[in-house]
Amino acid sequence: MTKSKKPRLVIVGNGMAGIRTLEELLKRAPDTYDVTVFGQEPRLNYNRIMLSPILAGEKAYQDIILNDWDWYEANNIRLHAGDPVIGIDQKRGFVFSAAGRKVAYDKLLLATGSEPIVIPVPGHKKNGVITFRDMKDVETMIDGAGRLQHAVVIGGGLLGLEAAYGLSTLGMKVTVLHLAPHLMERQLDTAAGTLLKQELERRGLDIILEADTAEITGDDRVEGVRLKDGRSFPADLVVMAVGIRPNTWLARSHGLATGRGILVDDHMITSNPDILAIGECVEHRGLCYGLVAPIWDMARAAADTLAGSDGKGYQGSAISTKLKVTGVDLFSGGDFSGGKGTEDIVFRDAARGVYKRLVVKENQLIGAVLYGDTGDGPWYFQMIKDGTDITPLRGTMAFGQGFEEGALSDPFKAVADLPADAEICGCNGVCKGTIQTAITEGGLTSLAEVRAHTKASSSCGSCTGLVEKLIGFTLGDGYVADSGPKPLCGCTSLDHGEVRRLIVAKGIKDIPSVFQALEWRTPDGCHTCRPAVNYYLLCAWPGEYQDDARARFINERVHANIQKDGTYSVVPRMWGGVTSAKELRAIADVVDKFNIPTVKVTGGQRIDLLGIKKDDLTAVWADLGAAGMVSGHAYGKSLRTVKTCVGTDWCRFGTQDSTGLGVKLEHATWGSWMPHKFKMAVSGCPRNCAEATIKDFGIVCVDSGYELHVGGNGGIHVRATDLLCKVTTEEEAIEYCMAFIQMYREEAWYLERTAPWIERVGIDHIRDRLTSDSEVRIKLRDRFLLSQKDAQDDPWAARAKGVDAHEYQLLATIG
Repeated sequence: MTKSKKPRLVIVGNGMAGIRTLEELLKRAPDTYDVTVFGQEPRLNYNRIMLSPILAGEKAYQDIILNDWDWYEANNIRLHAGDPVIGIDQKRGFVFSAAGRKVAYDKLLLATGSEPIVIPVPGHKKNGVITFRDMKDVETMIDGAGRLQHAVVIGGGLLGLEAAYGLSTLGMKVTVLHLAPHLMERQLDTAAGTLLKQELERRGLDIILEADTAEITGDDRVEGVRLKDGRSFPADLVVMAVGIRPNTWLARSHGLATGRGILVDDHMITSNPDILAIGECVEHRGLCYGLVAPIWDMARAAADTLAGSDGKGYQGSAISTKLKVTGVDLFSGGDFSGGKGTEDIVFRDAARGVYKRLVVKENQLIGAVLYGDTGDGPWYFQMIKDGTDITPLRGTMAFGQGFEEGALSDPFKAVADLPADAEICGCNGVCKGTIQTAITEGGLTSLAEVRAHTKASSSCGSCTGLVEKLIGFTLGDGYVADSGPKPLCGCTSLDHGEVRRLIVAKGIKDIPSVFQALEWRTPDGCHTCRPAVNYYLLCAWPGEYQDDARARFINERVHANIQKDGTYSVVPRMWGGVTSAKELRAIADVVDKFNIPTVKVTGGQRIDLLGIKKDDLTAVWADLGAAGMVSGHAYGKSLRTVKTCVGTDWCRFGTQDSTGLGVKLEHATWGSWMPHKFKMAVSGCPRNCAEATIKDFGIVCVDSGYELHVGGNGGIHVRATDLLCKVTTEEEAIEYCMAFIQMYREEAWYLERTAPWIERVGIDHIRDRLTSDSEVRIKLRDRFLLSQKDAQDDPWAARAKGVDAHEYQLLATIG
């Protein structure tokens, strides 16, 4: 084996700091070092600041991986994940790992990060007390939220609030205990902290300020938290989120100079010239940083040092902050503490929930706090970093960059005026110049390409608009906006998924509030967005949302199908296609009484009464209801029919009671509103007489149980079903059916049938959720059952009693 002649670089830490330095080094001096990386966590390099969106269910682990195995392999980097370094031999140049590895180095980079602070109050070591620092903590919280009810988060700073919000979205009752008089006191002033508290309380969090923890109670496991003033709060889970401290153990125990952190100079060199350090573990010019932005600056300086290039080194960082709670727009940057020699410029718009405070000293902006409207955060922050003389801007700068620079007439002016080193993407530390260089040198033309090459806007996405403007500014007429997900309609730039997500995240329960909160371009929406938004509200908040009749199509408003001659057809429900002499007699009587011209058997084993006058509808329903018949919902985006064959009762080939199962399915699922019409069928044997393999959900009974099929369509574009799985009992078949329906209800776009939905998301995605994890399936079923509590009221019965009577009155004749 040939020994490598390249100098050996060992990086201790597979996190954002260490790997970002490596990325920068590869740009400057590729293939210079023989690189080995040790990581404490048994995972790939991931974006730690995106843990909060994972906890909130907005992203998955795969979404936040920064470099996959292919990247390490392609760059000849040896990664020892899950094997922390525990020893350094500085004299001979070796590191030693917990797994017994001994690796030589010529240059060593320490990127050991920080460790969470745990308040040593009595009970802090009990089961159920955790921190919020890595993926393991997130997985513990997600697991706990599925079994536990009450969570207490100690700490009302960035991490504490993001943890609290995430746990709340997972269904836990969350109390936040914060020692200071207002939330995020290191990032916000009192006014913004108060607005934030009000917003979080509106979202269901209990916020207790000036709360000094005395004890975590319980035996082996936490049961509550008691404060020094005697107040107690129940807790099945306690999250300590009170801060971090640099992880200096390795450096300190091996003789490197340390203070609060590992001491480094401007070139990130420690007291040993062959050892560098970077990130949250270091102390530079007396300061330690706990945010991501300084890491990017340090990484560039460390890469310069390792590459042997001259650089100005690290000069310290101005920092800014955003809270990653969906729907809460908050920004702070610079020094906003105020005091002697400073002046405040304050802008308030109480109706819009907007607050801005700009702190000025000697005609320079030194700090900014923004709440409710943070779009100008990067502009203010750049002025803070540049020390811009704001004298000519002072009178109007509170209104923002758009007002100040006439950006309304030139959408690219704002981004054009930013300097090349202006930070565009804070999550990944990407500057304007980096993006422009990637566009021009790499021939990039789309947002997706810019994300892939630079990572800009690939994390929280809050800078997406700015990146798109930068692409447009750089390419000029050659820029064509990404086709990507299309907006729901012309009233908004948001697509279906974003609208659904924000309705849940913001807790919105009526259409006017959706239009207001999501900044609809039109005051009252249109025929496309109103029904979709109404459905998304219904699905998100069963029993709580405010239905809007104007958002429904005519058939749903009048609960009957309008025909081409202006008359209506009515389809009473026949459970599983089964009827009786009483029902047939009632139908016959209604036909005679109201002179209904046509009676037809439908393809779904029901009877269609056609040609009914609109003003006769309620009377028809009253007579049908008297015979025990309810609406078949043949008019709605809802469950239509459950077609069956006769099964073992009569058929020589039947293997199961297909009719009985069909009746059970229809009783369990009728009345449920869907993105589109939904049909089911149960065939008693593989001869498939009920045509179950072209239904949205079909069951084919076989000797050993039930084959469950999904995504069939017998319409213009015929599509055979995909086999979902096979089960052995009726109870399992019904459970899977409910879970599948709820998944379709929650994930499909409005007016998207199951067939195109499955082709869009992939059958593997559906199988993974329904068959691989019984807990997920049961939760979906339970949410469906919850929604059914308010759905199974027969609309015909209500209309027969006079509800919405105006819908059935004839227009007055004039003249």
